[in-house]
Amino acid sequence: MPTICHNLDYREASNKLYLYKNLDKDNPLFHCYTQCNDTFNIYQLIQKREKLEGRECDFSAAYKILNGKEYSRKPGERVKDLREITGAGMMDCKKALNETNGDMDEAVEYLRKNGQAKAEKKAGRIAAEGLVKVIVKEDKIAAVVEVNSETDFVAKNEDFQTFVSAVAVQAVNSDSADIDAFMEESWNVDSSKSVKEALNDKIAVIGENLSIRRFEKVTAENGCVVSYLHGGGRIGVLVEAETSVVNDAVKEALVNVAMQVAALSPKYVSQAEVSEEYKEHEKEILLAQAKLENPEKPDNIIEKMIIGRLNKELKEVCLLSQIYVKDGDLTVEKYIENVGKAEGTAITVKKFIRFETGEGIAKKEENFAEEVAKQMGM
Repeated sequence: MPTICHNLDYREASNKLYLYKNLDKDNPLFHCYTQCNDTFNIYQLIQKREKLEGRECDFSAAYKILNGKEYSRKPGERVKDLREITGAGMMDCKKALNETNGDMDEAVEYLRKNGQAKAEKKAGRIAAEGLVKVIVKEDKIAAVVEVNSETDFVAKNEDFQTFVSAVAVQAVNSDSADIDAFMEESWNVDSSKSVKEALNDKIAVIGENLSIRRFEKVTAENGCVVSYLHGGGRIGVLVEAETSVVNDAVKEALVNVAMQVAALSPKYVSQAEVSEEYKEHEKEILLAQAKLENPEKPDNIIEKMIIGRLNKELKEVCLLSQIYVKDGDLTVEKYIENVGKAEGTAITVKKFIRFETGEGIAKKEENFAEEVAKQMGM
């Protein structure tokens, strides 16, 4: 393996990983990443790749993924990494690692159970630039895409925006099941190229690394699908509903629901979608928190507290149970029911999709003064 890759610049590696996320193991570029010695950077690189493919990144497995070795950071470095992930204090992180025998994932859970994780994992931070685009055909077929750029300046560029619109058109007409197949499709603007080749051409023209990160397509069988775009392309939402009447009033109501999804970011349509596994996991977290806050209370009282807290949480994460943002006296479910009665039809929300530009992509924070000083050799 080429030892020169030990000195590969992290930012350059991240960009290349974006562009060449499907590298074959025989490709020399693949070995650039396998030769990287900085475990935390490896985590961030893997995190980017995994998020592109819609999976969570397991921190403690990051080193194994590339090097096939156990995670081997020094204790002090582990504490720093855990602080980066959770936002918890140094001593809290040190205690969490001691209590979990150094297991990074268990340490994150430990901090969460003890109420010391101040933020979601770094993987949940919004950091990348770019645009989300939605497109709907004849109220029946719709698609949402996310295309990332390195800077907000490029995201506002007309050439980039035109390209993103073309990607959306590609997606709404696509039969591909995943992003890999999508990238190999014939480009709708120029059939002599693949989507991947069109992307590479655009990178050469704009001069920044770009990534067609993800897309999703929805087809409404017995009803309609509507879209909502927020912030000029920062958030895009699709809502599919089953209804025997598709008129302006019904579509307006569903757009209002899409706005609700954009604003409050629910995880499920209804509580019926929530798995027992999710409920049990959250109950475990809530139990640990309740006992920490109320050590003197008996178990039967704490059990009632947990049930109340869990129900409150489910109302927040389930779309139909949320308070409707335009009328605080109604839930979303009741609002849709009222519109359905007025229009002589039952309206059932079947699905929603919400894309937010850059969600799940961590961006390295730079100290501008330090960067300038470094460049000046100070």
